[in-house]
Amino acid sequence: MSDPLTDSWSGYLRPDGRKGVRNLVLVLYTVECARHVAHAIAAGEEDVHVIGFPGCYDNAYAIRLMLALARHPNVGAVLAVGLGCEYTQPEKLAETVGASGRSAEWFFIQQAGGTKSSVAKGKESVLRLRDRIRRETPRVPMTLADLTVGCECGGSDGTSGLAGNPVVGAFFDLLVDAGGRAVFEETVEMIGLRDALLSRAASSEARQQLAGAYDKAERYCRAVRQWSVSPGNFAGGLTTIEEKSLGAFAKGGTRPIQGVIRVAEAPRGPGLWIMDSVPDDHFMQFGYTNPNDTEGLMDLISSGAQIVLFVTGRGSVIGSPVAPLLKITGNRATYRALAEDMDFDAGRVLEGELTLPQAGRELLELIVRTARGEPSKPEGLGHREYFIMYKHQNTPGLEAGCRA
Repeated sequence: MSDPLTDSWSGYLRPDGRKGVRNLVLVLYTVECARHVAHAIAAGEEDVHVIGFPGCYDNAYAIRLMLALARHPNVGAVLAVGLGCEYTQPEKLAETVGASGRSAEWFFIQQAGGTKSSVAKGKESVLRLRDRIRRETPRVPMTLADLTVGCECGGSDGTSGLAGNPVVGAFFDLLVDAGGRAVFEETVEMIGLRDALLSRAASSEARQQLAGAYDKAERYCRAVRQWSVSPGNFAGGLTTIEEKSLGAFAKGGTRPIQGVIRVAEAPRGPGLWIMDSVPDDHFMQFGYTNPNDTEGLMDLISSGAQIVLFVTGRGSVIGSPVAPLLKITGNRATYRALAEDMDFDAGRVLEGELTLPQAGRELLELIVRTARGEPSKPEGLGHREYFIMYKHQNTPGLEAGCRA
């Protein structure tokens, strides 16, 4: 009998040595005015995904995020589409993507003749790019040691901390032990756990990074007078931010935390990592930390996560572009009500049907099947929600973090 902990499957080798579980063409638009054309280009194309930035003005965070997604292990080629008068230039993005060894094309709608002409031009580009990556992308063996998996939680209820997140934690322990990379975020949902967080540090350097990320998150929450807890959380049985934090932290499992990474930065080695997506202190203090669950998932994908997990007690119907999303709930009623959208029923742990280690192992098996090509529920339904916003966050050593 095969063992998913040691099995291999066929992945897509990228020029930087990373391996993807999908071979996608990404259409990237650089301003809201180009959104309709970008989506029309991708319409009906199963292996063509879309992301984009709505703003006319420059934002370093958004550009870093888009470049990290465009040079993601699951992406083989990129088409950048702009209107023609925005600050973010599709030509520059295509040049940077091309320097990573990927195929990349670009055009301005204002120079292509309008909507219909631009869609036709884009469709022609997609055909060329798809043919190229199908012919030229090497297929190579891939194991858990080649995987980066990200996780966040949202729409939490009492079962999220009792079952949903702990099951992910059990899987993360298995992934880390197999030499893979596990990334979880939402430092604003660790408020009240400073000592617990620092006690998990793998080194003195990691401890210093964790302390800095925690303290910044607390400053941010105080400044905006908003703690990461919502009416839906209260309706689902949570009572305080500390209680929610304990549940959110459970998805980190039990292994040492290697350090902190930022948006568009890849883990610096195997093991368990925390992503800091909170805006840095800035005189303008603009941007929100994860204004919605989709933005948080985009941040995780930007770390190079080939697969992402979303734990939700109350239920959700979102998906994601670039990386397959698996939705997990610890609430059996939610799973039954949204069975066509939810991928994994962790509520069986609370019912006594599975132990926590058994559930973690079962989740591992589902993730390996997804890596082999089995579509997740959101993939099968065509859910590819994305959100890229204005935000201020410095990323030291940026190019090392998202180079390709």
